Amino acid sequence: MRLSVEHRTTYRFTTPQDRLVQLLRVTPENTHDQTVASWRVEVDHDARLRESRDGFGNHVTMLYLDGPLSEITLTVAGEVLTSHSDGVLHGAADPLPPEVYLRTTSATPPDPAIAAWASDRAEDDALATLHRLNAALHRRGTISRARPEPGLDAAAAFERDTATPRDLAQIFAIAARSLGHPARYVSGYALAAGDHRPTPHGWAEAHVAGLGWVAFDPSTGLCPQDDHIRVAVALDAAGAAPVAGSRLGEGEEVLDVDVSVVREG
Repeated sequence: MRLSVEHRTTYRFTTPQDRLVQLLRVTPENTHDQTVASWRVEVDHDARLRESRDGFGNHVTMLYLDGPLSEITLTVAGEVLTSHSDGVLHGAADPLPPEVYLRTTSATPPDPAIAAWASDRAEDDALATLHRLNAALHRRGTISRARPEPGLDAAAAFERDTATPRDLAQIFAIAARSLGHPARYVSGYALAAGDHRPTPHGWAEAHVAGLGWVAFDPSTGLCPQDDHIRVAVALDAAGAAPVAGSRLGEGEEVLDVDVSVVREG
């Protein structure tokens, strides 16, 4: 499948800013199952861009802007060719051993309720267990299309009747880890399917001995296929966030995000 992405973020400030520094995890990389045909990162101001990698092996772009800045627009766009892999990851750069992804974070803390829920669905086969968790989590509540609530951890999200894709992916990670399966958060883009898969999107990957990393999207209850573009991984959503950074200046920030993912041809 050939997917075209346009991801535009506009920042408006009530008071001009002296400086803006952004860490961008918005560039997908080639694997056996996705090929980046074209990709660009553009800013509507003079800016310095520096490419690097973070500790999880993600492609990172550091963006530096000097003020005064009242408004800036960041545009990420390109085309990616994807193929069907039954959710199994092939050929991705992975500098860390799977056991690292058994670690917990403030956003994905150990939780007795999630652990008990996962234990009730555990089977002898690891892959079957993970598929069962994914499907059960999808059926558990209503998918929220609202912007994820800042600071809400997965344990608190588990108590609610609705959840965003971010929350579901982080709950899945806690559930899998509680059963001894390394799991991580994945950020990227997905082709829209009704109102149930907003973009930018988040899902999870879990490691299965003898098979490797397998992707699970609890917002659909299925494994991601050729309608997903994988960009970054981390222990939780914050570590794989498309945009993070800081600004030097007073006043408030208003953020407007517009993402389009369409199938070409």
